[in-house]
Amino acid sequence: MTRKKILGSHVKRLLSGVSMHGRRHLTEVETDLLQTELLLEEAIDKLTASFMAVHTAVGARQEAIERLLEGGAPTPEDRILLSSMSGEVGTHVNTAITSMQFQDMTAQLIERTLRRVAGLRDFLGTLSEHGADIAPETDSDEIVERLGKVSMALAIQSLELRSMLRRSVEQKHLESGDVELF
Repeated sequence: MTRKKILGSHVKRLLSGVSMHGRRHLTEVETDLLQTELLLEEAIDKLTASFMAVHTAVGARQEAIERLLEGGAPTPEDRILLSSMSGEVGTHVNTAITSMQFQDMTAQLIERTLRRVAGLRDFLGTLSEHGADIAPETDSDEIVERLGKVSMALAIQSLELRSMLRRSVEQKHLESGDVELF
């Protein structure tokens, strides 16, 4: 192969690798951000439903509470409603607290996304460092040698980043009853 073809081959391989690496990590960043958005939407929906259920449970007992506050005697129905209120409200609050676990998962996703962005920045920085010393008059053999070194450095960085990011995001579920409020 001629020097020109060798050089062209190295440049093509390097540019393809950088492009593939960058696209892969940006796609993963996009996926993590979309997953974070879905987690936030789901958590907000669950929290809203839980707080509305607490409001409904308290509102359903409001008449009995008002009678008691006015000094009236509770009816047998009032006693049943009021005695079940603590458990019902506790269940709804436990559901709300469990749905707040999104914070842990979103924090993991954001951390992973930030690592991807930092890894991509470092990857591009390595490319810049190795390319900075190449002058227009640099001999093609030296360029081929430098491209080989940068390709190796980038391959190592890519593998290190992938192994670091391989961990998945996990949600730790609280069992109902783990949080006792009343």
